[in-house]
Amino acid sequence: MHSMEFIDLKQQYLRYKAEIGERMQRVLDHGQFIMGPEITELEQLLSNYVGVKHCITVASGTDSLEIALRALGIGPGDEVITVPFTWISTAEAIGLVGAKPVFVDIEPATFNIDADLIEPAISPRTKALLPVSLFGQMPDYDRINAIAARHGLAVIEDAAQSFGARQRGRRSCGVTTAGSTSFFPAKPFGCYGDGGALFSDDDALAERMRAIRSHGGQKRHQYPYLGMNGRFDTLQAAVLLAKFPRFDWELEARTRIGERYSAALRGRYAVPEVAAGNTHVYAQYTIRAPDRDRLAGQLKLEGIPTAVYYPKCLHEQPVFAHLGYRFGDFPESERASREVISLPMHPFLSEAEQERVISALISLGTEKY
Repeated sequence: MHSMEFIDLKQQYLRYKAEIGERMQRVLDHGQFIMGPEITELEQLLSNYVGVKHCITVASGTDSLEIALRALGIGPGDEVITVPFTWISTAEAIGLVGAKPVFVDIEPATFNIDADLIEPAISPRTKALLPVSLFGQMPDYDRINAIAARHGLAVIEDAAQSFGARQRGRRSCGVTTAGSTSFFPAKPFGCYGDGGALFSDDDALAERMRAIRSHGGQKRHQYPYLGMNGRFDTLQAAVLLAKFPRFDWELEARTRIGERYSAALRGRYAVPEVAAGNTHVYAQYTIRAPDRDRLAGQLKLEGIPTAVYYPKCLHEQPVFAHLGYRFGDFPESERASREVISLPMHPFLSEAEQERVISALISLGTEKY
């Protein structure tokens, strides 16, 4: 029995090989490996796609969060509200600028921030909200933005997993003060190394973010801000430009595959629920199982790869022990971390492969759960 790919980057490369090769060759020919013309071309393309004035490409989806926080003037003594059920970068970036992450719990159905819990967590030190669009769909930004407006707070969307998703017709990365995404290879829109981007309609904020990404200044030898070396590589921009024409097709395939999983597994497992007004890009297709680890072991025996995003919450990590949270403080996040399991998901997953996954889950589900 052949082993299945969890995310099949090889097949994607083989399909787009000519375009990727041509785009990369152009960069090798002109030799502008840092901030070459492909950077501007990609930024214009993506800002149009998202529907905002500014796109600033950066070296990673972690750098993008840190740059956004720095550009908003957030630092020591400030608090930023986010979730404990996410990848480390979300809270790491808050810590890196000297601010304090304040966690609030998630909704069990979407795995995203529970908007009801935001306001009670706001203090005089709160400067921003940093919700995560986890697994590929957005939390309720109408409500989140309304809360932020009432309290004079900035909102940064951590859209590392949701690029291409929509909410009430608007694209992820285009609905908040700043949107941040990642082009890590396994993401829905990925390059062949690290990369990310920031999006905003705020001219002054965009200018600061652009400066901070390049050592704190846009003109050589003039540095008004403390910045970083956070630029995106021209070769990586070439990869994304080659992939972009097929991106909408890939999103349609992800939706179709996600819906097929849900239709087959609903009732036996807790499947991802798509909130009203949302599309879901299924960066991960994540179900819940009370005996997740045994299930993963059984699927592995059948040649089916799975992954767990994330087996521990951030308040359980040693680096955030000083925040003083305890196990039990965020019951939904903690329960999710013990139950979630992600299934093979990529635009090239065949019906036969998906059927294998579904059949295995159904037979294991009826026997074991």
